[in-house]
Amino acid sequence: MIPEAREVHLSRKDRKVLEACCRSPVTLQRDLKRARIVLLAADGRSTRSIAKEVGVQPRIVSLWRHRYADHGLEGLQDKPRPGKQPIYTKTTDKRILKLLDKPPPQGFARWTGPLLAEALGDVDVQYVWRFLRSHKIDLVARKSWCESNDPNFTAKAADVVGLYVAPRAKAIVLCVDEKPSIRALERAQGYLKLPNGRALTGQSHDCKRHGTTTLFAALEVATGKIIAPPSNRRRRVEFLDFMNSVTAAFPNRKLHVILDNLNTHKKNEDWLKAHPNVQFHFTPTSASWLNQVEVWFSILQGQSLSGTSFASLKQLQEHIDAYVNAYNDRAEPFVWTKKKVRQRRFKGRRITQL
Repeated sequence: MIPEAREVHLSRKDRKVLEACCRSPVTLQRDLKRARIVLLAADGRSTRSIAKEVGVQPRIVSLWRHRYADHGLEGLQDKPRPGKQPIYTKTTDKRILKLLDKPPPQGFARWTGPLLAEALGDVDVQYVWRFLRSHKIDLVARKSWCESNDPNFTAKAADVVGLYVAPRAKAIVLCVDEKPSIRALERAQGYLKLPNGRALTGQSHDCKRHGTTTLFAALEVATGKIIAPPSNRRRRVEFLDFMNSVTAAFPNRKLHVILDNLNTHKKNEDWLKAHPNVQFHFTPTSASWLNQVEVWFSILQGQSLSGTSFASLKQLQEHIDAYVNAYNDRAEPFVWTKKKVRQRRFKGRRITQL
């Protein structure tokens, strides 16, 4: 049953708006029909005749007549619709975050999406994944950190950085450390061609071991050149023998040597008394990354040692010597740009002990 038709009285302003809406080529069809219904109703047309002309059912005409009569032009707009109530709310998100703060189930190394969904009980695993992605939470990636607890961190770090950015006049600054247990592995190597046509280098999983060597290295900060003789062991004796060779390479020069806190680097007062032109500077505890020779060890690993094969320990040592000679021919100093040194404590860092 069609409700009783409501009279529609248009103001001059509203009529101009509705007529402009009918003339505009970009007006949506639904808005165009509503405007025509109101204009025809204002001209005194009946509900059925308007429905036939506009091409809608009479109840639609009656709806928009009543909406305009009650609310004006605003009544021709769609009312907000509540839609379907979401299954998961902010409470669900808080439950997921709270669960991530707890250790994973016994026997598992970390949380996964299915484990989280199983622990929650009433949350679908797909929503768990969507929530993790939206909050940029990666359950697989791992990043390590090292926090120095040295009470004299600032003073020691400033001392080391000071040698990089403002070295002593007429003095040589050296960064010294050792890379232990470099393995001489013999592996079958060559090029592999995949079914898709891509060619790449490869090596066999099985290998033959020919022992290990230790590499002592001294990086000259001013030039970037390296002194790096191999050694069979890593004891204090070998370290002091290496330091003897370093002092012999720079006769009658003041040497400032930057070292980490390895036990063999310390308690060498007798040797230092015999070499008064040498002064040791130690990096803060758990801050060996301040030593620039660590950067060179990374370069050595990437450019010379990774993916290589050696039939003997002697071949490995000769290979390292050849790389050091080639590196020194094009050596450039590392540029240290950070000049401010400060110690910042981590706040709110959680360490779970199981």
